[in-house]
Amino acid sequence: MEKPKPHHSGHVLVITNDARDAKVIRESFAVAGLESFEVEWVCSLSEGIDRLKRLKIVTVILDLSLPDSHGVETFDRVSMSAPGVPILILVGSESEEEENAKKAIQRGAQDYLPKSHLDSYSLPRAVQNVIALKIAAEALLGDQERAEVTLNSIGDAVLSTDIEGKITYLNTVAERMTGWRREEAFGRLLDEVFQVVSKGTREPARNPLEFAVQQDQTVSLATNCVLVRRDGFESAIEDSAAPIRDREGRVVGAVIVFRDVGEAQALARKMSHLAQHDFLTELPNRMLLNDRLSQAIAMAERHRKKLAVLFVDLDLFKPINDSLGHTIGDAILQSVAKRLREALRHTDTVSRQGGDEFVILLPEIDTANDAVQVAEKLLATLAAPHLVGGREVEVTASIGISIYPDHGQDAEGLVHSADIAMYKAKKSGGCNYCFLA
Repeated sequence: MEKPKPHHSGHVLVITNDARDAKVIRESFAVAGLESFEVEWVCSLSEGIDRLKRLKIVTVILDLSLPDSHGVETFDRVSMSAPGVPILILVGSESEEEENAKKAIQRGAQDYLPKSHLDSYSLPRAVQNVIALKIAAEALLGDQERAEVTLNSIGDAVLSTDIEGKITYLNTVAERMTGWRREEAFGRLLDEVFQVVSKGTREPARNPLEFAVQQDQTVSLATNCVLVRRDGFESAIEDSAAPIRDREGRVVGAVIVFRDVGEAQALARKMSHLAQHDFLTELPNRMLLNDRLSQAIAMAERHRKKLAVLFVDLDLFKPINDSLGHTIGDAILQSVAKRLREALRHTDTVSRQGGDEFVILLPEIDTANDAVQVAEKLLATLAAPHLVGGREVEVTASIGISIYPDHGQDAEGLVHSADIAMYKAKKSGGCNYCFLA
């Protein structure tokens, strides 16, 4: 049976001549699971204006540099063709692009998106924010019953204030997150109901609604902010605020849309950790080692110091793994990782390259003899029997040593030199260390 097509609540119009950016945007929406929005991509301003006339566009993502238009004039023409439709500006690395984007924001664009941050988290969040703000502002200007239904269906917390900063509305999500019932919060100043502090300094965060009214534009809360609920419970949040205008265009208040991002932040930290660490041993992986090694090389060069790279390979691990089974083999690798970590300084880095290979970074050593002492200590540490699966298993290792700058000028060269030296140690019978000749 053919899979039914998802119901589209509107089109997100992408106007850019860069096929790569368009592809990233489409993929970001797909990964985020936002199938209710259909991404429509066009390469020129004329095509974009045509789509605005023919389709239900809920948001425009606009590149100001197009084949048939350039600069802030591009925004003006789109804005005139789509009154009331939120517009996000795409910004590259050139300073001129950012300046034009800021001018567009002053003329009514909701925000700008750095092309380097077009990912499946930031991009959909930005689009959902501007749509939610638009819905909230429109609903708050409509009749109370329609506003109630609309704002409680958004899924994000919504609150509004009058021009003096006094609470006029909270939806049910905002009530739950702030701990204030709407009737209790009505007429109170925003700072009393919406208590937000910086996670690091614990200082009160900038009032986003006040700033939105002053700047007459959409603004976002500073990063790493925490909402303190009425009972003291804290949650990491992100938000956007926008002025509310009456039918004559006068600012009569402001609306803020916010959400709990604690789980999302925890997931992002977990994903970042997984991307940089070995799943079996929790040691840094090849990518993280290369980053730390490159930084250590720069530091050693600045301070005119040496550093060492040790390539550690277990002797005869394959026969052990094959005879005792992979479960025991994995336990041995975890035991080896633990011993290596405990035998080194906290400033050293132990990484697993894969299989039974480990690479160790010793930053800022004084002489090559420092690396020798570490290698001898590690050989003795690893040679003691490992208790795994109720049995004692003996494991030895071969270690190759390379020294910066003698055996390499960059991360790749130093690891390669240590690898060659390790094979020399293995050929000499194992349970030994060697320098690159």
